[in-house]
Amino acid sequence: MDRQIWTVAEAKAKFSEVIERAMSLGPQTITRKGRTAAVVVGAEEWQRKTKRVGNLAEFLAASPLRGSNLKVRRLKDRPRKISL
Repeated sequence: MDRQIWTVAEAKAKFSEVIERAMSLGPQTITRKGRTAAVVVGAEEWQRKTKRVGNLAEFLAASPLRGSNLKVRRLKDRPRKISL
């Protein structure tokens, strides 16, 4: 059986197996009191999913709003006063 959901107690007792399965089969979910508490993923998958692609300037340059002549009006109101 390709186990993908573990209780905290099971994951602690079989930590090496949880890691092996995360590397070979994909994410392994660890639950506490019936609710998802953590997910163990292999290092390769983590690096692939968290790899930054481009930078902010490239992101903004690729925006579908670029060249749309969108006008953004800024309010010139003063900040409101807050009572403490």
